[in-house]
Amino acid sequence: MLFHDTALIYGRYLRQSLRSRFALLFGVLMPLLYLLFFGPLLTDLPLGGRGSSWQVLVPGLLLQLGLFGASFAGFSVIIENGQGVVERMRVTPVSRLALLLGRVLRDATVFAFQAVLLVLAAVVMGLRAPLPGVLIGFAFVALLTVSLASLSYALAMRVRTPQEFGPTVNALTMPSMLLSGLMLPMTLGPGWLDVLSHLMPFRYLVDAVRDAYVGSYATAHMLYGTLVALAFTALAVTVGTRVFRTAGA
Repeated sequence: MLFHDTALIYGRYLRQSLRSRFALLFGVLMPLLYLLFFGPLLTDLPLGGRGSSWQVLVPGLLLQLGLFGASFAGFSVIIENGQGVVERMRVTPVSRLALLLGRVLRDATVFAFQAVLLVLAAVVMGLRAPLPGVLIGFAFVALLTVSLASLSYALAMRVRTPQEFGPTVNALTMPSMLLSGLMLPMTLGPGWLDVLSHLMPFRYLVDAVRDAYVGSYATAHMLYGTLVALAFTALAVTVGTRVFRTAGA
């Protein structure tokens, strides 16, 4: 029943996304602008890592896509709450976990598609990376999307208005971006900043994907990144499911 219910919710929201093709393409706009206008500035610069500047920048942009896109996914729940959609779903026998999983799997599908577009544009710009490494990057984007979208939906179930939701998400995502080394490796900064960044879970995902993009798969960065991504996803889905079960009860 969980699989059946999740498939129903997933199909409903995926059809909504497919009807809004403009939103699908607009979601990848910000990372694409970074790629086009910021990437060429890094060409041939010593960035403190292995591989080319594109192998440093593109993994960060992929995770930036998941970070900002999934963090704001909860706006749709606020709208549905106001229209009574969520409440009507919760009075049905559908699994509470399915109500969450259907949404976050739709988000993961959308952001994986946008990640493919971003990587294709990066290849045109000069990116050269092994195919297994690129696929690993997509997997990390999917896990990050599932975890952050789950927390975003949970937050949206707790707040009343977009005016409360937006500033809260901004206050969390901006430090996450700055301290995770999404744009440039944190090893380029002062030692205290590098140490502080290790308290940010997304730092481990960025390091893992950058290793994958240079063909290094059996590394400590890959191990830590995988463990953090799986643990964070499990925690986020658990929190999101609990909120969907209890909010408004």
